[in-house]
Amino acid sequence: MIVTEIILDKLLKENKWTLSTAESCTGGKLASLFTAIPGCSAYFKGGIVSYSNEAKINILSVNADDIDRHGAVSRTVVEQMALNVRRIFQTDYAIAISGIAGPDGGTPEKPVGTVWIAVACKETVEAREFHFSQNRESNILRASNASLKMLLKWIKAMPKGF
Repeated sequence: MIVTEIILDKLLKENKWTLSTAESCTGGKLASLFTAIPGCSAYFKGGIVSYSNEAKINILSVNADDIDRHGAVSRTVVEQMALNVRRIFQTDYAIAISGIAGPDGGTPEKPVGTVWIAVACKETVEAREFHFSQNRESNILRASNASLKMLLKWIKAMPKGF
C-alpha cells in the first residue's frame, strides 16, 4: 500500500520543496510520519508542537486577541500557525493542526473531534474544518492523515514552478 506521506516525500524531494509543521492536538504525530522516512531531512525542516495557547502566542506569534475571540480551534488561529511556522523555518510549505482530540475539552459549539487544518505556501493559506470521532487516538491519526491528503491535493493543484 502506498501511503500519502511516501507520495509527498517523493514530490517534495523531486521538486526540492521544503516543509514545516505546527501541531497542537496531534502532539507531533504529523512530524513523526515524515521523520520516519529515511532522507526526509532533504525537505522536512522542523515542526513546533504548540499545545498550549501560550506556545501559540509566544512561539508561533498567533494573535492573543484572536485566540480569545475565536478560540485556539479556529480558522484564524490555524491559518496564523501555518503562515508563521512557514516563516520561522523558511519553508515552501507548512501544515498546521489545532483541534480537540478528546476525550475531554469539547463544547456544544466545538465538540470533541473538531479539528482545523491549514496548509500554507508563500502568502497563501487554506484552512478546513473537520469533525472526527470521540476517540482521542483515532482523532490524532485522522487529523494527521487528513492534513497529508490536504497538502497532497494542494501541491497537485499548484501551477508548476509556483
